[in-house]
Amino acid sequence: MASSLTCAGVVWAFLSFICAATSCVGFFMPYWLLGSQLEKSVSFGTFRRCSYPVRDESLQTTVMVEQCGRYASFQAIPSAEWRICTVVTGLGCGLLLLVALTALMGCCVSDLISRTVGRVAGGIQFLGG
Repeated sequence: MASSLTCAGVVWAFLSFICAATSCVGFFMPYWLLGSQLEKSVSFGTFRRCSYPVRDESLQTTVMVEQCGRYASFQAIPSAEWRICTVVTGLGCGLLLLVALTALMGCCVSDLISRTVGRVAGGIQFLGG
């Protein structure tokens, strides 16, 4: 297999992929904030939550749902700041993954990545981070 990358480029490609994968896993996990509510352990991230309170109308009380799940809709995310964080973090993860997969393809295909493309990809990674 021919490569358009130098040794430093190959290391960059693999580190980019590892960082992008780690960022995506962190984005999808609901363990950004940990705490307790109604004597139960709770956690939530930008669009997922675990062990959350729900109003039980039949009992006229609040009960804890002890399962993980995503918010029912984008508007169900608790605040505008968390919605912005969800969009920005999702876009950043997408950009990081795009650059990482392109860099990995550059390890296998000759003349895919030039010096200019590498610089632009580095700038995209900076924005994605």
